[in-house]
Amino acid sequence: MANISGRLSGRAATRLAAAAIAAALVGTGASAFAADTGDAPMYGIAGLDSAGASYYYAPNGEGGLQTRVPLDTGWKDVKFLGRVDNDADSVADGRWQTNAAGVLNYAANDNSGLKNVGHGWNIYNTLLSAGDLGGAESGDLLGRDAAGYLYLYLGYGDGTVTKRYKVGGGWNAYNQIAGNGDLTGDGKNDIVARDKSGVLWLYKGTGDYKAPFAARTKVGGGWNTYNTVFAPGDIDMDGTTDLVGRDAKGALYLYKGTGKAATPYGGRELIGTGGWNTYRLLF
Repeated sequence: MANISGRLSGRAATRLAAAAIAAALVGTGASAFAADTGDAPMYGIAGLDSAGASYYYAPNGEGGLQTRVPLDTGWKDVKFLGRVDNDADSVADGRWQTNAAGVLNYAANDNSGLKNVGHGWNIYNTLLSAGDLGGAESGDLLGRDAAGYLYLYLGYGDGTVTKRYKVGGGWNAYNQIAGNGDLTGDGKNDIVARDKSGVLWLYKGTGDYKAPFAARTKVGGGWNTYNTVFAPGDIDMDGTTDLVGRDAKGALYLYKGTGKAATPYGGRELIGTGGWNTYRLLF
């Protein structure tokens, strides 16, 4: 359970407690619950190492992370992991994952085991669980294929998804795509994408699954200092979704969300001094 500091507001303390309990749910398979967690997803950070062991870091309520706790083992065959909130309570209800054979499975936090969602998902070189992009409560899934086309799958709320909808082409210009939550304060989920020169671009969500993103706007350069850019939701407990970058030395940096489209992130803050390159996947 989280060590909730007396310096936190009641809302932040509630959100921190929810994060700690959510960590326990992921590790034990207990059923999920609804909590007053605010508008931004609050997932904390989980990592999967090369041996197939996974670990979870809950927010500490002060912009950093608590000590890691083990989640599970035996995930060596997993190629993609993405947690998903199916009922808009800002707490993850389960996770999507793929294996080497291209099978997409869903694991709910109710100890019900893996649900086979479908085959053929190895046509995508990037998958992203980006939250609600189509206007419903449940989280949705994005996939980019080798030709650079991006596709949206709407979530039904039980781990299964609709047929795919083509978002557009040219997405192979990016080597990182991240997002989970509203970055601009308009109540719609957004994503960011980093191009090969290290420039980060914001794609504002529209809430329309037929055209889920507005034209891109530039966030800034220099983002190629990171080998991974990841959106874990709200880490600093202020109700706005954040972004995390991991550099080549294994240090972890937090970019706090501002809720402003023109400048969606504040300056970076070190939240992990090293060792984070032990994880081949962050989710």
